[in-house]
Amino acid sequence: MRKLIEFWKNESGATAIEYALIAAGIAVAIITGVNAIGSQLNTKFDSISTKLN
Repeated sequence: MRKLIEFWKNESGATAIEYALIAAGIAVAIITGVNAIGSQLNTKFDSISTKLN
């Protein structure tokens, strides 16, 4: 019974999950930003290509 109580009080696993959620949120923000910038660059390059032809 004592081991079960110690298991429930242990918060080290919760901390690892919190860090994983923070890392996932940062990754989503980076991916969103890169996609937005990539779309803008693609539009610019298409415009330059059209003007050169």
